[in-house]
Amino acid sequence: MTQSQPTKENSDPSLELSLSTIEGMDQIEASAWDACANPPGQPSNPFVKHSFLKALEDSGSVGPGTGWQPLHAVVKAGDGQVVGCAPLYAKSHSYGEYVFDWAWADAYQRAGGDYYPKLLCAAPFTPASGPRLLARGDVEGLSADRIRSALVQALVQVCQGTNTSSLHINFPTAFEADFAQELGLMKRVGLQFHWHNNGYNSFDDFLAALNSRKRKAVKKERKEAAATGLDIRRLQGSEISEAHWDAFFRFYMNTSDRKWGSAYLTREFFSLIDAQDVVLVMCFDGTRPVAGALNMLGGDCLYGRNWGCDEDYKMLHFEACYYQAIEYAIEHKLPRVEAGAQGHHKLQRGYLPQPTYSLHWIKDPGLDEPIKRFVTMEAQQVEAEIAGLTEQESPYRKAEC
Repeated sequence: MTQSQPTKENSDPSLELSLSTIEGMDQIEASAWDACANPPGQPSNPFVKHSFLKALEDSGSVGPGTGWQPLHAVVKAGDGQVVGCAPLYAKSHSYGEYVFDWAWADAYQRAGGDYYPKLLCAAPFTPASGPRLLARGDVEGLSADRIRSALVQALVQVCQGTNTSSLHINFPTAFEADFAQELGLMKRVGLQFHWHNNGYNSFDDFLAALNSRKRKAVKKERKEAAATGLDIRRLQGSEISEAHWDAFFRFYMNTSDRKWGSAYLTREFFSLIDAQDVVLVMCFDGTRPVAGALNMLGGDCLYGRNWGCDEDYKMLHFEACYYQAIEYAIEHKLPRVEAGAQGHHKLQRGYLPQPTYSLHWIKDPGLDEPIKRFVTMEAQQVEAEIAGLTEQESPYRKAEC
């Protein structure tokens, strides 16, 4: 554990702030972390919960030998109360991040620098937006913004005081991105496709909002998926058994082998996550599970995460991953569905382009300046792409856009 000097912005000693770093979630009480991660009155986010981050560590998905070394940041007030925290990792590579900086690393390496290790504040293997600068908002005399400011400053100080080249914060909220940019961090803009619930009472209501051509296409895809004869179920909480996780891990490994060549998550991870945060779509041929899609449930969003199958079934991927998620969100009145990274094919299925963000602080000015120029140009391109896709390729009737 490392300890920084306290900040002294308030005359009350109990409100002075200090930062420490811890090497695992077992070094902080779950209640203390979660009071910052999911404060009252704010929608919960499953990916910054103590239980999720600890499951990654206890399962060996992050930690020694993975290139993800936990170094979580914890901010305490002078009375010892935890008032802020951030999931932080020392990274020896850029795998599993979904914000791509391989070109930055290559350029710095060719110039004679060492890009790794770097610091990353993120939910590992999770391209889903959510809070990263976790701050309590119920401490008298201590605003959440002051805690966030202390976190940003402390994270930069950790980078300055170690052999890491840079600090990166992936998929923060839009508010956090603007907030940290005001404090001097570089903001990068990305693109994902999200579905928004415009008060639909049924899937048919959603279909009615689509233009005629896209509505017919969605109906056709769902009909073809139904024609497979598979039994598609949505499982939650105690409905999910170890046998289900065994099957889903097999699907996950199949997808990893086909697409990436390696898997990030271990089998144990799935047993350790809180099943109350899970919506697991399982597809059965009789009693035999043959495909599945893992979703994580937040207070205002369903997050699509992983998919896999034993065999190819026509249109099953779209049904299990996208349409089942939409139906669930409508039934439970969730405002949106985030379907993960990339995927322009999601657009014609009702998922519209949305900006995502990351934040960066580069220690070496020789690398910082060209990256700033690149990020500025990239943001203009992404914003133009979002505008163009929304205007020209939206699947919705014009009145619904």
